[in-house]
Amino acid sequence: MKYLLIDGHPDDGRLTTGLLDHYTQSCSPDAEIDRLVLRDMSFDPILQRGYATPQKWEPDLEQAARLIDACDHLVIAFPMWWGAEPALVKGFLDRLLLPHFAFRYHEHDDWWDRLLEGRSADALVTMDTPKFALRLFYGNAIVKRWRKQVLEFCGFKPARFHIFAPVRKGNAEKQQAKWQKQIAEAAQSAASLKRKSKLSFLNEFQDYRAKGDDA
Repeated sequence: MKYLLIDGHPDDGRLTTGLLDHYTQSCSPDAEIDRLVLRDMSFDPILQRGYATPQKWEPDLEQAARLIDACDHLVIAFPMWWGAEPALVKGFLDRLLLPHFAFRYHEHDDWWDRLLEGRSADALVTMDTPKFALRLFYGNAIVKRWRKQVLEFCGFKPARFHIFAPVRKGNAEKQQAKWQKQIAEAAQSAASLKRKSKLSFLNEFQDYRAKGDDA
């Protein structure tokens, strides 16, 4: 089984890196694991003209697309800042999850095809907001948006969410053993998740872009 782990923290040496390290260590020995560190990648995080004009992928985004296309299970880790992912992660999504690669709208109705179907996902989200406050005060907004409007929108299902909070005031150190156990359980159960047959549209997307059509 092929895993793709994505570290979405703009700074190194943070909790997200440690969580992904433990996820890697907890996978079965025969797992094929690739890892992307967004802060080390070179790409323009701004989708300059939306979908009106194709914006060529940089080599690092080309590699990311190949790894996403090949993976069976995606693991992405990032902190929640101002109720959302860091700008670096948002820019990565904007540039990479394009029409005809990640999704495709129908011409005659309001629905769409999920072109990354057949893959599952784990999202590891760190935050200072306590879990009860995330639910009661904010309606689990970041979880709902990522599940319905990002991961499942493109076909990643099941999409599981693991919230590690609060991080501040030394709580991360106090909860380390508990959180590592949670990570280990997620890693060890990922292979048994039920997925649909895996779709792949990367080659078709590249042909589409090569023709110079609007994407």
